[in-house]
Amino acid sequence: MRPFNTAADRNKDAILPHLRTTFANCRRILEIGSGTGQHAVHFAAALPHLSWQPSDIADKLDGMELWLSEASLPNVLPPLTLDVTRPLPPLPGYRDDGAFDGIYTANTLHIVPETTVQAFFQRVGEVLAPGGRCVVYGPFKYGGRFTTPSNEAFHAQLRAWNPMNGIRDFEWVDELARAQDLRLIDDHAMPANNQLLVWERGAVPSG
Repeated sequence: MRPFNTAADRNKDAILPHLRTTFANCRRILEIGSGTGQHAVHFAAALPHLSWQPSDIADKLDGMELWLSEASLPNVLPPLTLDVTRPLPPLPGYRDDGAFDGIYTANTLHIVPETTVQAFFQRVGEVLAPGGRCVVYGPFKYGGRFTTPSNEAFHAQLRAWNPMNGIRDFEWVDELARAQDLRLIDDHAMPANNQLLVWERGAVPSG
C-alpha cells in the first residue's frame, strides 16, 4: 500500500500556484526530502516543462517508488538516495553543466537538527545554478516570535519528540542562505500557519 502524507495532500494545491510562477523559467528541479513522493507527482504533472528529481534518505525510497511508478510521469526522474549531511552522490546533469536551476523542499527544516539545516544550505550552494531559485515551505519564527500560538505549541511538541528539532528562526535560515549567495525574493504567508520562502542565487538584494 502506498504511504500517504495528509499534510502533503492538504497543502499541494496552495503551493502549486507559487511554484508555477517561481519555476516558470526553470527546467531542472531537485526536490530534497521528497517523502512519499506526493508533491513530486502533483507538481510534475501540473508543470510539464520541468524535469523533477525527487530525493530522500534510503528508507523513504520504497514508499516513494509506489507513487512514482503509479503516476509514471515522463518528467519525473528515478528517485535519488540523498542525505544532505553526507557528500552528494552523482546527480544527473550535475557534473557536466553545473547544477539544477531550482531546488524545492517542504516541511523538512523543523523535523531535523540544526546541523542538518546547515548542511541543506551547503548542498544547495553546491548544486544550484546562478540565477536559480530555492523554495522552502514550512513554519518559521520571526524576530524570535512564533507567528501563532498553535505554532508555539507545535514547536514544543517537536522538541518533546526530539530536542534537536523545532521551528527555525527565519533570520538564522536567511543567514545560512545568504552565505550561499542566495537572496530572498519572496516570503508568502500560506495556510495552516506556514510560509513559502523563495531565494534566488545571485539575486540583487531589494532596497
